[in-house]
Amino acid sequence: MKTSKEYKVFEQIAAIEGVPVEKVRREIEAAIEIGISNPDCEVQKIWSSIPKKDNKPTPEELVRFVSRNIQTEKDFFKSLDL
Repeated sequence: MKTSKEYKVFEQIAAIEGVPVEKVRREIEAAIEIGISNPDCEVQKIWSSIPKKDNKPTPEELVRFVSRNIQTEKDFFKSLDL
């Protein structure tokens, strides 16, 4: 049984959307394909900054990257004491 944090995110999305976990993974894979095909230099900088084992990130690697960046931004705004 898969229990990684990333897999739990997929399970939560699947439950909200009422679809199987594999459909969530396939949709993220499709979004990755679209994103890495974008010729915009700024977009490519972001994609190249994502830690990955191969040329493109896996859905798990993308979720890990996004969640870490969300937490970083959250911590940043919290430090501003707004």
